[in-house]
Amino acid sequence: MAASPAALEARGRIRRAVRAWFEREGFLEVETPSRVRSPGQEVHLDAVPAGDGHWLVTSPEYHLKRLMAAGFPRVVEIARCWRANESGPHHAGEFTMVEWYRANAPLETLAADCEALIAVAIRAAGRDPAALGLAAPFARTTVRDLFARHAGIDLTGGEDPTTLAQAARAAGVAIGSAAAWDDIFYQVFLDRIEPALATAGPTFVFDWPAPLAALARPKPDDPLWVERFELYAGGLELANAFGELTDPVEQRRRFESEAAVRAARGKDVYPIDERLLAALHHLPPTAGIALGFDRLVMLALGVSDIGEVLAFRDA
Repeated sequence: MAASPAALEARGRIRRAVRAWFEREGFLEVETPSRVRSPGQEVHLDAVPAGDGHWLVTSPEYHLKRLMAAGFPRVVEIARCWRANESGPHHAGEFTMVEWYRANAPLETLAADCEALIAVAIRAAGRDPAALGLAAPFARTTVRDLFARHAGIDLTGGEDPTTLAQAARAAGVAIGSAAAWDDIFYQVFLDRIEPALATAGPTFVFDWPAPLAALARPKPDDPLWVERFELYAGGLELANAFGELTDPVEQRRRFESEAAVRAARGKDVYPIDERLLAALHHLPPTAGIALGFDRLVMLALGVSDIGEVLAFRDA
């Protein structure tokens, strides 16, 4: 056993409190497949093989969107997920994700959801959010503002990799052999942005550059940026939210582009989920978010290692 009995009891209370909150908000709790043929194409996520052309799910996102497209206005899943090659104080290869979607809701509604859920979790752990510096409202900023403030880089989202690399080196960031846009970006983020966020209070980081769009829709007033936020609190990246892309043509283009990058980097290339693309024709304007439940428990209990909130760190 990894976690203490007290931590496991607190985890159970937090899970019950989170589930009750979604019930009060009118969400339908669902269960989607854990073994899938299309686990996603994101370049920095690797799935665990599950035999016979299947993979263990890295997120329930695709199936939850299909349910939204079928007419359910609010869905949530507390899902077991798996990702290969992930370990460390904040990572486990098998973990629990809380993922939920709201039809006809802006991203700000999901931010308010996060503020409410963190308060619910902390109180279920027997602690006071205000005393921990975790009372709402949380700070809000943008990727562009963080790059300007902490790295001196005016990120436009439209610069090529060479230009971004030159800006990173000029800022004193050691990018090594990184040549791809995403690799350079994340090196700057890890070197300059995450340390700043770790010492700040809880913060929503909105508006991400188009090269990191994934399944997020472009901002109507500036297509070089997309409707996305990440939530950071207590040195943890807790959640990742999208204003969901509903254009199947653009989504296919992104999937194919990501698949090509995966192939070029020697990674497994997964089948494109044709059923998801078909469902996007029927998906209403939707906001969706994934929140790491284990990390939520870590925040609520004030612990620094994910093993302290898991019953078994290694099976």
